Amino acid sequence: MKTTKIIYYISTGLLTVLMLFSVSQYFFNHEAISAAFTSFGYPTYIIYPYAIIKLLGLLAIWFINNTSLKEWAYSGFFFAFILAFFAHYMVGDGEQMGALVATILLLTSYFSWKKLNT
Repeated sequence: MKTTKIIYYISTGLLTVLMLFSVSQYFFNHEAISAAFTSFGYPTYIIYPYAIIKLLGLLAIWFINNTSLKEWAYSGFFFAFILAFFAHYMVGDGEQMGALVATILLLTSYFSWKKLNT
């Protein structure tokens, strides 16, 4: 149980750092992010709302005790990371490893959280 708790906090903490870095890029490096979104074929007007949704997802994972909301946050991140992986892969920019690392951290966090709450 103690090992699972340590794994949960480390994986969730690292995921949080990665997501906060991503969100900071959305807000403070907007031109580069806009260029990336354009290369993916995504509209740039979703950048700020997407950053806010990422922050809300982190808040749900860390602070909301409602199991359904946590599940939605985890699933939202999962789909975002899978789509990000393939978006980067398809445009060939070599940046897909961040999405892969995020997916691994997310799955580790999720399954350790589930184990702690069963």
